[in-house]
Amino acid sequence: MSEIEIPDIVIRRLPLYARELGLLASEGRDFISSQELGRRLGVTPAQIRKDLSYFGRFGKRGRGYEVLSLRERLRSILGLNGRVKEMVLVGVGQLGRAVLGYRGFQLGGFEVVRVFDSDPSQIGRKIDNYRVDDVARLSEYLQKTRVAMGIVAVPAEAAPSVIDILVDGGVRAILSYAPVTMSVPQGVRLRQIDPVMELESMAYYLEEPFDGYVEDHQADVTAN
Repeated sequence: MSEIEIPDIVIRRLPLYARELGLLASEGRDFISSQELGRRLGVTPAQIRKDLSYFGRFGKRGRGYEVLSLRERLRSILGLNGRVKEMVLVGVGQLGRAVLGYRGFQLGGFEVVRVFDSDPSQIGRKIDNYRVDDVARLSEYLQKTRVAMGIVAVPAEAAPSVIDILVDGGVRAILSYAPVTMSVPQGVRLRQIDPVMELESMAYYLEEPFDGYVEDHQADVTAN
């Protein structure tokens, strides 16, 4: 990979491109221009070309991007063309169960391999074919495996200690639904999703006139 530092927002747009290319492939499309791809995603053609330029040269003059080839290349850049990415889930409350039942993970190449919780009433139970383990055993489990991704779906007060255990256990990519801000060591990526904060920012547009716009999964995905 290039030594040029690639902005995080560029990396966050790559799955958006790859998913849309997958939809295009299912429609039987062989090629697409940056102009049309941009219209479909609400991203400027120049932004698409700039994003892709970090990773090499793409597209054919007069024809645009080859749909399947570019999709596979983007998935390879994201590390999604190899074996399934294994994850642990901590927290099996209502949110954790919803996450566990989401089938999109499998389609994206991800798999929850172990589930943990601290509630004695949940430990030992079976949920969606997963046996809930005691979070006290999380550190031991991580030391014996190479799981590098984790999802945190616990209350805010419990999140910092859980994230610390994940980091100490070698987990380098953490998705947290807990409404708490914390720092992690260099080399670890922590992404926090707070639906309330997303709604608070969207409430602004209820007070101001604006053109219709369809956002994807993150409010800033199409930002520079």
